Amino acid sequence: MSTRRASDLFVECLEAEGVRHVFGIPGEETLDLNESLEDSTVAFIPVRHEQGGAYMADMVGRLTGRAGVCLGTLGPGATNLVTAVADAYLDRAPLVALTGQGDLERMHKESHQYIDLVDVMRPITKWNARVNAPDIIPEVVRKAFKIAESEKPGATHLELPEDVMAQEVDGRPLERRRPVQPEPGARELLKAADVIRAALNPVVLAGNGVVRAGAAPALREFARATGIPVAETFMGKGVLDYTDPHALGTVGLQSRDYAMAGFEDADVVIAVGYDLVEHSPKHWNPRRDKRIVVIDSVQAEIDAYFQPEVELVGDIYHVLSRLAEEGRHVRFADRPGSTQLRDVVLGRFEAAKDDDAFPMQPPRVLWEIRQALGRDDILVSDVGLHKLWIGRMFPAHEPNTVLIANGLAGMGFAVPSAIAAKLVHPERKVVTVNGDGGALMNFQELETAARLRTATVNVVWENRQFGSIVWKQDKKFGRHFGTDFTNPDFVKLAEAFGLPGWRCEAVDDFGRRLRHALTLDVPSVIVVPIDYSIDVAMSEELGTETVVT
Repeated sequence: MSTRRASDLFVECLEAEGVRHVFGIPGEETLDLNESLEDSTVAFIPVRHEQGGAYMADMVGRLTGRAGVCLGTLGPGATNLVTAVADAYLDRAPLVALTGQGDLERMHKESHQYIDLVDVMRPITKWNARVNAPDIIPEVVRKAFKIAESEKPGATHLELPEDVMAQEVDGRPLERRRPVQPEPGARELLKAADVIRAALNPVVLAGNGVVRAGAAPALREFARATGIPVAETFMGKGVLDYTDPHALGTVGLQSRDYAMAGFEDADVVIAVGYDLVEHSPKHWNPRRDKRIVVIDSVQAEIDAYFQPEVELVGDIYHVLSRLAEEGRHVRFADRPGSTQLRDVVLGRFEAAKDDDAFPMQPPRVLWEIRQALGRDDILVSDVGLHKLWIGRMFPAHEPNTVLIANGLAGMGFAVPSAIAAKLVHPERKVVTVNGDGGALMNFQELETAARLRTATVNVVWENRQFGSIVWKQDKKFGRHFGTDFTNPDFVKLAEAFGLPGWRCEAVDDFGRRLRHALTLDVPSVIVVPIDYSIDVAMSEELGTETVVT
């Protein structure tokens, strides 16, 4: 070992963790760290706002299972990271946030730009620490990544005082080891199999944990072997191909979704990788009468409406494979579940191809996007009324191809996240859908996209309102207020970044513009005037049986 700066050792530890990119903004207190990054194999990606950089790290974590890394300096640089770090925390994306800090010797008193960042980050991280001595760097880096990537994954944080990073140190990185998963015992497995065999009308509720575990193939085989149908949460989209006969559709938007998917008549619910942060179990178990089998990577959260009879904790893929063997000869007198929800939603989706209304209505826009994308291409949804349409209606063939922020659900997620998605999967087409209410929250990252030549297509649905709030205010009060605004010319804004942009002037423009944009090797923007009036009609179509939550 040779003596070198602590910042050099820190970056060597990042290299040992397999880090390829650090997204952030440099500061005076990170000068040593940034120079060490410059001389390493880790690419530092300057962004235009720290929140954008943290969303990029969030998306790297989601798509790879390896922690994405973001960097902000002390004070405002660190607080700008908070929203996206919290998103990773609630959406179970592995992320390591790095923040600069002033010297140790000024932390005991009032000082320029100093706030205790360990305290700031504590509620939104699984673990965080101040690196108060250079000798501990190999341990804290290894621990930050191990905890971030262990189930359930999430955000961790390291605060890096400037004077510590400049000190000399001897040391070397610790060896990276994959987190160890437990396995359920034979007794629990057989008990779960007995509950499933005794069921009259079982259904599966599959969530984000299936995606994280790479367990979609095992879930598909389980459904095929047992005949038990599967409903997906927003973040579980694609764990079954939407064309699979066992697919019940996406649930969680309206309070009667579950009844229309067959949960009301279900006696057994098999919750696979289901996370209560997405949707409360009281919506599918309101009478608390379901027998529940949990298959997950960690023990179930405590909830009065979610009391498992059996918990199978371990590698979800392995557990599903073992249960599929146990249940291969199970046969049910009637087909479990109900296709009512799926039939209504997909029927409306397929009918949208003939909708020539302009401004365009959401189903037609989503139908055009589905036609333009391949089964492995990626749609990233920002947060707003369009997210509900995508969660409800946009069909997915594969997991991690429809990416939605559904835990914290912060606006401004899509544009920076799509940049990271393109870095992880440069061979795939990547499209974002943004409302005009959220687009400007991180639109500055189009400069980052232009500089990196990450060829994302960014679709902006324009109606000059915060649409989801208009929708809810109209339902509650019969009027809306505080929701209207004006927009810049998004086409000229794209051109100011040196990017192509188009505004749709007729219904046929969108599909044509989208297909062209997807052939380009630079990012682009397409503005679509949108008509949200169909939302009320869609609610009525889904039911006298349906109540919007």
